[in-house]
Amino acid sequence: MTATLHAEKRTERGKRLRALRAGGKLPAVLYGPKEPSAALSLSLGEFEKVFREAGESTVITLSGLGEDKEVLVQDIAHDPVTGAPIHVDFYAIEKGKKVTVHVPIVFIGEAPVEKAGGVLTKVLHELEIEAMPKDLPHEIAVDVSSLTAFDSQIAVSDIAAPAGVAILNDSEEVIVVAAEAVEEAETPPEQVDMSTVEVEERGKKEEEGIAESGGEQKKEE
Repeated sequence: MTATLHAEKRTERGKRLRALRAGGKLPAVLYGPKEPSAALSLSLGEFEKVFREAGESTVITLSGLGEDKEVLVQDIAHDPVTGAPIHVDFYAIEKGKKVTVHVPIVFIGEAPVEKAGGVLTKVLHELEIEAMPKDLPHEIAVDVSSLTAFDSQIAVSDIAAPAGVAILNDSEEVIVVAAEAVEEAETPPEQVDMSTVEVEERGKKEEEGIAESGGEQKKEE
């Protein structure tokens, strides 16, 4: 899967970036092992659409820079209030070189152990992989239908990597494990000792009565 984004070089810096964003533009920077750092801008709407479909593990082609650049999304800064992207880092891929990225895990199938009252604990949600840009998968599927008993699990070593892809996680690292569901015991409502409450109420009234009588004596004096 490939995607294309139109980008252009920008000169705006600092406070001037606010006006750039107000115009629907997203500030960005491009860099890489053999790529001089360059400040860019692109359409925020186009970037959000492409990123929803591509994610961080898909090669994106940046056009409009004289020469098309194959890049990966390295980092995204988000607005703390709206959550919208406010800046993106693009990593320029060196031609002929493998890249290392994290790809999401997608769990497929139905685990028989769940029908028996078990639950699945998903330990990992992404895998670190190495591959040529053209071989990068958008995601890696993990089939949970092999989980038939309590304490059964799927480790990294159980995953067949796509062609041209090497999984870099420790082979013994657990991805998902099945366990027996444990019901939490209900805490009984706290019993209130009414005799204690009555004593406390009576004591409070007596204290109020003493305070009132003391006030009257002061007035008489």
